[in-house]
Amino acid sequence: MREAITAFFRSKVVAVVGASRDERKYGFKVYRRLKSLGRYTVYPVNPRTDAIDDDRCFKNLAALPEPPDAVIFITPPPRTAAVMREALGLGVKTFWMQPGAEGPESIRLAEEAGANLVHGRCVLVTDPGDYVSL
Repeated sequence: MREAITAFFRSKVVAVVGASRDERKYGFKVYRRLKSLGRYTVYPVNPRTDAIDDDRCFKNLAALPEPPDAVIFITPPPRTAAVMREALGLGVKTFWMQPGAEGPESIRLAEEAGANLVHGRCVLVTDPGDYVSL
């Protein structure tokens, strides 16, 4: 798992699938945290809103202005699996599934693709400095 976490934190462009405009939800907290680190281009992805934290929000990964290096999921497992397929089709190979987003199908898809996969850990309590130089 350490290698997958390191790969995630070495990414430059990160898509947050399930980003939320509700400041109380993890979709907002994760998006804001990654943005605040200042080392990533972070794109919010949510088909139900146009803006999050005053930033343009995208309906899906294909709508992003550039392909992401990594995708973090804060979504229900069936949605995670569907977007995982889209991400793999775009060539993404680094994923983080927040607790509750993982499911057997999405884990299987990532593993079969040989992707870097983090699951069962929360990005909000994982210090990037333990994995990469900040």
